[in-house]
Amino acid sequence: MGYTFFEKTISNKLGRKVHAGDTVVVDVDVAMATDTTAPLAIKAFRDMGGSKIAKPENTVLVLDHAVPCPNERIANLHKMIRDFSIEQGNVFYDQNAGVCHQVMLENEHVQEGFIVLGADSHTCSCGAIGALGISVGSTDLGAALLTGKTWWRVPETIQIKLKGKLNKGVYAKDVALHIISDLTSQGATGFGIEFDGEGFAAFSTEEAMTICSMATEMGAVSGVFVPAISNSDLIPDSDAKYQRTIVYDASEIVPMISNPHAVDNVKPVNEVEGKRVDMAYLGGCTNARLSDIAVAAKILRDQEVARCTRMIVCPASANVLKKAIEKGFITDLIEAGATLTAPGCGLCVGTLGGIPGDGEVVVSTTNRNYRGRMGNNKASIYLASPATVAASALYGRILDPRKVVQ
Repeated sequence: MGYTFFEKTISNKLGRKVHAGDTVVVDVDVAMATDTTAPLAIKAFRDMGGSKIAKPENTVLVLDHAVPCPNERIANLHKMIRDFSIEQGNVFYDQNAGVCHQVMLENEHVQEGFIVLGADSHTCSCGAIGALGISVGSTDLGAALLTGKTWWRVPETIQIKLKGKLNKGVYAKDVALHIISDLTSQGATGFGIEFDGEGFAAFSTEEAMTICSMATEMGAVSGVFVPAISNSDLIPDSDAKYQRTIVYDASEIVPMISNPHAVDNVKPVNEVEGKRVDMAYLGGCTNARLSDIAVAAKILRDQEVARCTRMIVCPASANVLKKAIEKGFITDLIEAGATLTAPGCGLCVGTLGGIPGDGEVVVSTTNRNYRGRMGNNKASIYLASPATVAASALYGRILDPRKVVQ
């Protein structure tokens, strides 16, 4: 019987064969925390008697969730992280660098086959380049800072294959939402997911990040993009044992939208067309990269955002922002009436500006839409692709992007 990616990656790290269900202690190649999780991780590290972190050169702390800092309390948490980084000599990214997952991959802190431990629930994003991303709480991250190791239960694996080619106006986010509508938000709980097939093989790394990011919203402990793997020692065996294999036809997928207040409350966009949109948001770790901004800019070029609808754009990183400026995308969006905010997590978690009002409807490229996610539990959040968000901003109502994508 062959091995899955997760079994192979852990086996390679340990130098012995392991199988799904085994509990192991492994070396961590990279540890990462953000301004929401690092303070508690630092406290846990201190409470465990820590004075010097095990791998400062492979420990990355990123300020991204609340930047620029919105209040005194968070300012002091940011100061704590800055002071700790000066003391320990770890890798540190201050405000304006961008969303942690984007920053980690852009700056090559993650490589194929790495075990990445992140105190953020979307650490599985690094599966886009064939790394194993494991999301943990701050206490586990604190222990990893101290020891350079973590424990993990090797998961059983669900294999998801995509065949065929996407039609015009359909994007990676639509594929992810289509899968979630079928699998549900708890359908992969406790499992790893391998995304494979010729359909996925046609995706860019940016699109792969969207897919892997959303593995968390399927309940998975991690996800990996198999077409991105080049090391034969990591490629899943043809006779690997899977909990199940699910195959989707890309040509049958249409623009999808997640309705309030659950990520798996998914419907085709054309079934909810016409719903008033108060705010359109392009941002978050799932869809705020250069290709996403390019799609929105093309739709809104020489157009104007609908009256009484506001659009906010938050690039995934400073690097993305610079490239978008060079290509004229930011000018297109600003001239259309969009508001630009500093690179980072932006509005996603509701800790900064842009919070919606009571009863308002938001169409967002982010990954979660439970009640109160963006800072107001009386607002309604819809999740969709950058194209659907831009098209809806243009018309002030939810719109199938195929009507405007050329």
